Order: sequence, then C-alpha cells, then structure tokens
Amino acid sequence: MILDLGSLRSVIAAAEHGSFRQAAAALNLKQSALSRRVRHLEDQVGVSLFERSSGGVRLTPAGASMAQAARRLFEEIDDMIKASQLADRGEAGVLKVGFGTAASTNKVRTIIADHIKLFPEVAMQDTERSPAQLITALGSGDLDIAIIVGEARQHSGPSMSLWSERIIAALSSRHPLSNSEVIDWSDLKDETFLLSQWDPGLDLRNLILRKLAAPGDNPRIETWDASNEKVLGMVEAGLHVSVHFESWTSLAYTGVRFREIRDASGPSHITFTACWEEQNRNPALARFLDTLRQTHHPTTLT
Repeated sequence: MILDLGSLRSVIAAAEHGSFRQAAAALNLKQSALSRRVRHLEDQVGVSLFERSSGGVRLTPAGASMAQAARRLFEEIDDMIKASQLADRGEAGVLKVGFGTAASTNKVRTIIADHIKLFPEVAMQDTERSPAQLITALGSGDLDIAIIVGEARQHSGPSMSLWSERIIAALSSRHPLSNSEVIDWSDLKDETFLLSQWDPGLDLRNLILRKLAAPGDNPRIETWDASNEKVLGMVEAGLHVSVHFESWTSLAYTGVRFREIRDASGPSHITFTACWEEQNRNPALARFLDTLRQTHHPTTLT
C-alpha cells in the first residue's frame, strides 16, 4: 500500500484547524480537493479518520494515531532532506584524513578539532601512517586527504603547501652542544643522526645531507623502525643526536635538550603538504580544503 504524502498533510492540517475549509485554505487547496484526499486515505486504510459535523471535524482514535505517526514521518523526511543538503555542501558525511607521526603533535589535530566544531555532522576518521603508506592509501581510496612532511614528490595528484616549521636538534643533556642555545649545522658535521623510518620521510634526511655536504663533513644517518618518541628516548639515553620539528619541543623529555640549528642562511624549515586525488568528489573533502585555505593561506600545487 502506497500512501500519498499530500493526503497525510491534509489529515494533519484538518486535525490542527478542526475544519476542512480552514485546512484547505492553509494548504492552498479547494475544500473539495482536501475532502477527496482524506476520503481516499480513509478508503485505503479502511477506517474513519474524522468525525464530521456541522461544527467542523474531529479526529477519531484511529485518526489521532495516524496523525501522530504522520507528524513523525514528516519530521524524519525533513531530517532526511537536511542531511542530504548538508552532505551535498560537505557539512556532513565521512572524511578520512591521514598524516604522519611527526605531524600528529602539531597543527593537524588542532585543525581537525576545529573543523569538527564547525561541522559536527562530519565524521572525521584519522590515521597515522608512513609517508609512503599515506600516498598509497590516497591512490586506493582508503584516504580522502593526506598531510605529509615536505614536498609531495611521490604524489602525482593535486597538493597544497600548508605551513612550515623550524628544524631543531635533539641532543642528550650530556652532549657538549646541549649548553648552547643555538648551534650551527657545521657543529654537527661528524654526528650520527637517528631518524624514524615512519616519519618524516626523505625530506628531513635530504636536509641533513644538503646542510652537511661541505668537504670534510661526515654525517651518518641511522633510520630506525621506531616512532619519533622512541627515537627521542634513545637520544635521551645518550645514543647519538636527532633532528625534529619545533612543535616537538613541547614534549617532556627530561634528558633531552632541543636547540635551534642555523647556518649562514638562518634557521632551517620544512613545509607540510596536503595531498588528495583529483577524481575524489567527496563534498566533505572540498569543505575541508576550504578550511585549510582559509586558515593557512596556502599555495595550491598541481
């Protein structure tokens, strides 16, 4: 059995006004048309919905039950329409965001939290992966957007440069350079650097090799299958040095000293980049990209 929504609206209007005439006027219908709608509905369900008299109409018990159910139905329809409109504008739905462990302690989580406050109907699903895994997940559709450290060299789709962070050295409190507030790259020319293979990827490694490429420089880089937190733990224990982002200075490692690194050109920086696939038509992604553009005034790259 298919019930006509117009007939249900007529029942609700007649119940509210107590009159077919007034209900018809409210719905911009002729009284005869509204009466036919109600009568057709009564014939469909096999019950009388109204008690009719010269003074107007009044719901029968069956009519009261139907009117109550019809109101709930129209509320659900209104919610359905609102939800579809929100989804179309990217203000509802699901957005899958990936980022590296180096990014998780700085602005990314704040950006996600702020976006959720603006658009609470968007279900944000975030995950931490290595840079290579993030790019692979974008291509397979497992992620809508990835925020990586450095330039998106392995990604052929669109990208957006976001913000940059200063690079700092992480030294054991027992290291001779830990007493200096600022150190020069040349002071690290014979050091062994510990890096996590999880993150931040090649850009930080390449920065070290680029800064320490002078004759006589002999930097060594050890890449560990460990988180950045574990790498800092090894530094704290006195095992070599590491380099990280300025945001990591907020982490509490009693035996680690974070020091700015400079050379003749000043402090060193690395940029964070957002990547996504051109064919991704998720409206929630488009809305999130708008948030990034408005918040960070970035440059879009293709």
